[in-house]
Amino acid sequence: MSAVMAKYNPFAEKAGMKRILEQHPPKEAVSIVSVLRGLGFDTQLLGSRTYVVSKLQTLAEKDVLRIREAFAKHRHPRFMKSFSHLPFGTRDAYVREIMAADLDKLANLIRICGFLMQTKVYLFWKE
Repeated sequence: MSAVMAKYNPFAEKAGMKRILEQHPPKEAVSIVSVLRGLGFDTQLLGSRTYVVSKLQTLAEKDVLRIREAFAKHRHPRFMKSFSHLPFGTRDAYVREIMAADLDKLANLIRICGFLMQTKVYLFWKE
Protein backbone atom coordinates (compact mmCIF):
# COMPACT_ATOMS: atom_id res chain seq x y z
CA MET A 1 0.00 0.00 0.00
CA SER A 2 1.28 3.46 -0.77
CA ALA A 3 -0.26 6.36 1.06
CA VAL A 4 0.47 10.01 1.60
CA MET A 5 -1.89 10.05 4.57
CA ALA A 6 0.12 7.31 6.31
CA LYS A 7 2.69 9.98 7.15
CA TYR A 8 0.14 11.69 9.40
CA ASN A 9 -2.21 8.91 10.45
CA PRO A 10 -0.89 5.59 11.83
CA PHE A 11 -4.15 3.73 11.06
CA ALA A 12 -2.55 1.23 8.65
CA GLU A 13 0.33 0.50 11.03
CA LYS A 14 -2.07 -0.04 13.92
CA ALA A 15 -3.99 -2.46 11.71
CA GLY A 16 -0.84 -4.56 11.32
CA MET A 17 0.91 -3.10 8.27
CA LYS A 18 4.64 -2.44 8.42
CA ARG A 19 6.19 0.78 7.14
CA ILE A 20 8.86 -0.23 4.66
CA LEU A 21 9.77 3.03 2.93
CA GLU A 22 9.24 6.75 3.15
CA GLN A 23 9.85 8.56 -0.14
CA HIS A 24 10.74 12.24 0.17
CA PRO A 25 10.21 14.81 -2.61
CA PRO A 26 12.80 14.81 -5.42
CA LYS A 27 15.32 17.64 -5.39
CA GLU A 28 14.03 18.94 -8.74
CA ALA A 29 10.56 19.52 -7.30
CA VAL A 30 11.95 21.14 -4.15
CA SER A 31 13.99 23.59 -6.26
CA ILE A 32 11.02 24.52 -8.43
CA VAL A 33 8.73 24.98 -5.42
CA SER A 34 11.26 27.37 -3.88
CA VAL A 35 11.00 29.52 -7.03
CA LEU A 36 7.19 29.35 -6.89
CA ARG A 37 7.21 30.27 -3.20
CA GLY A 38 9.38 33.30 -4.04
CA LEU A 39 6.76 34.40 -6.57
CA GLY A 40 3.99 34.27 -3.98
CA PHE A 41 2.46 30.85 -4.67
CA ASP A 42 0.78 29.10 -1.75
CA THR A 43 2.46 25.69 -1.92
CA GLN A 44 -0.48 24.02 -0.17
CA LEU A 45 -2.68 24.91 -3.17
CA LEU A 46 -0.42 23.70 -5.99
CA GLY A 47 -2.79 20.80 -6.67
CA SER A 48 -5.64 23.18 -7.52
CA ARG A 49 -5.76 23.86 -11.25
CA THR A 50 -8.00 26.91 -10.73
CA TYR A 51 -5.62 28.44 -8.20
CA VAL A 52 -2.50 27.81 -10.28
CA VAL A 53 -4.01 29.18 -13.52
CA SER A 54 -5.34 32.30 -11.79
CA LYS A 55 -1.98 32.88 -10.11
CA LEU A 56 -0.12 32.47 -13.42
CA GLN A 57 -2.43 34.99 -15.09
CA THR A 58 -1.56 37.63 -12.48
CA LEU A 59 2.20 37.25 -12.90
CA ALA A 60 4.35 39.49 -15.05
CA GLU A 61 5.95 37.91 -18.12
CA LYS A 62 9.40 38.03 -16.48
CA ASP A 63 8.06 36.00 -13.55
CA VAL A 64 6.50 33.42 -15.88
CA LEU A 65 9.89 33.23 -17.59
CA ARG A 66 11.52 32.49 -14.20
CA ILE A 67 9.12 29.56 -13.76
CA ARG A 68 9.90 28.28 -17.27
CA GLU A 69 13.64 28.55 -16.56
CA ALA A 70 13.23 26.66 -13.27
CA PHE A 71 11.46 23.78 -15.06
CA ALA A 72 14.07 23.84 -17.85
CA LYS A 73 16.95 23.72 -15.35
CA HIS A 74 15.45 21.03 -13.09
CA ARG A 75 14.37 18.28 -15.45
CA HIS A 76 12.49 15.34 -13.91
CA PRO A 77 11.15 12.27 -15.81
CA ARG A 78 7.61 13.02 -14.62
CA PHE A 79 7.75 16.51 -16.15
CA MET A 80 9.02 15.10 -19.45
CA LYS A 81 6.21 12.55 -19.46
CA SER A 82 3.65 15.37 -19.50
CA PHE A 83 4.75 16.10 -23.07
CA SER A 84 3.25 13.01 -24.70
CA HIS A 85 5.63 13.07 -27.65
CA LEU A 86 8.68 13.37 -25.35
CA PRO A 87 8.59 10.36 -23.01
CA PHE A 88 12.37 9.98 -23.17
CA GLY A 89 13.31 12.97 -25.29
CA THR A 90 16.46 15.03 -25.27
CA ARG A 91 17.16 17.89 -22.92
CA ASP A 92 17.10 20.40 -25.78
CA ALA A 93 13.68 19.23 -26.94
CA TYR A 94 12.38 19.41 -23.37
CA VAL A 95 13.65 22.98 -22.94
CA ARG A 96 12.04 24.00 -26.26
CA GLU A 97 8.71 22.54 -25.12
CA ILE A 98 8.91 24.32 -21.76
CA MET A 99 9.66 27.67 -23.36
CA ALA A 100 6.82 27.25 -25.88
CA ALA A 101 4.25 25.93 -23.38
CA ASP A 102 1.09 27.95 -22.83
CA LEU A 103 -0.16 28.84 -19.36
CA ASP A 104 -2.41 25.75 -19.19
CA LYS A 105 0.54 23.43 -19.86
CA LEU A 106 2.66 25.33 -17.36
CA ALA A 107 -0.14 25.04 -14.79
CA ASN A 108 -0.22 21.29 -15.38
CA LEU A 109 3.53 21.06 -14.74
CA ILE A 110 3.11 23.04 -11.52
CA ARG A 111 0.34 20.67 -10.39
CA ILE A 112 2.63 17.69 -11.09
CA CYS A 113 5.31 19.42 -9.04
CA GLY A 114 2.83 19.81 -6.18
CA PHE A 115 2.09 16.08 -6.35
CA LEU A 116 5.80 15.24 -6.32
CA MET A 117 6.22 17.36 -3.17
CA GLN A 118 4.08 14.94 -1.17
CA THR A 119 6.03 12.58 1.06
CA LYS A 120 4.82 9.07 0.28
CA VAL A 121 4.84 6.20 2.73
CA TYR A 122 4.85 2.59 1.54
CA LEU A 123 3.41 -0.10 3.79
CA PHE A 124 3.35 -3.87 3.54
CA TRP A 125 1.07 -6.31 5.29
CA LYS A 126 2.94 -8.41 7.84
CA GLU A 127 1.52 -11.51 9.46
